[in-house]
Amino acid sequence: MVQEEVTDKIKDVVEENIWGTIKSFLDLGFQMGEGDHKVRITVGLLLLVALSFFLTSFILKWARKLFTRKMDEADTQKFISFFKFIKYLAYIIVVFATLSFAGVNVTPFLAASAALLVGVGLALQEMFQDIIGGILIMIDKSLQVGDIIELNGRVGRVFDIRLRTTRAITRDDKIIIIPNHKFITDTLLNYTQNHKTTREFVNVGVAYGSDTQKVKSLLLNSVSEDSRILKRPKPFVAFEDFGDSALVFRVYFYISDSFIDPAIKSDIRFRIDALFRENNISIPFPQRDVHVITKSEFAQPAPKDDAPLI
Repeated sequence: MVQEEVTDKIKDVVEENIWGTIKSFLDLGFQMGEGDHKVRITVGLLLLVALSFFLTSFILKWARKLFTRKMDEADTQKFISFFKFIKYLAYIIVVFATLSFAGVNVTPFLAASAALLVGVGLALQEMFQDIIGGILIMIDKSLQVGDIIELNGRVGRVFDIRLRTTRAITRDDKIIIIPNHKFITDTLLNYTQNHKTTREFVNVGVAYGSDTQKVKSLLLNSVSEDSRILKRPKPFVAFEDFGDSALVFRVYFYISDSFIDPAIKSDIRFRIDALFRENNISIPFPQRDVHVITKSEFAQPAPKDDAPLI
């Protein structure tokens, strides 16, 4: 009995003195307004806001680390601004929740914010698409720095991938800035997605009656001396077609840098022309036979005077 009385007394002391003191401290604050417009700000409410901000920052920090754990340092840094935006958005939600707990009617604010966010969302629709596209690119590694791409007929080498845009340099040393949503909505040709080696070709036509085996040998010679062309896989020649004015051949070869393939193809064409001239192989040009029919060939004898008219 004595032990139970002591336990109850201690419990009453804790509840009345300790917890009561803490509760009284948390209830300290001030009040503004009366009735439905009453707003009460207390120490407990302010501590709740501070704790919510701390937990939000802590959770987002670990979420960012978990999300970017497999990314390199450059890609990780690009996500800092994105997570800052998420953090500020979470802070706004916490503030509105705090105002609601304090007795403030936040419905008008939420209605106005919803209308504002709809307008902002429509205005920034493409920007959000770009950001989502940038995130997907960094996650699935469908595009990396150094890749050679072709988009809308333009070829460039990627040198920078950002959260909203990707930058590439063209063969003319011009910088193109590509919104990241283009990689989602448009068809992209990535020359180096699987590996750096690409197969290229050069077309040429020779006159009918030319020695086709000799033509094949000369075409292989034209690509065998270029150090930029790989020895493995080996170049080869295909007899493509019997054209209207020429026998059409195509020499295939492999290179490790498709960004400079226009220069390589130009040099090969120069060598083909020189080899063909040395070996009396002619490259024909399209020819057409034009038959001129004079007016007299269409003339008919004049009808006799006594002939009936039709």
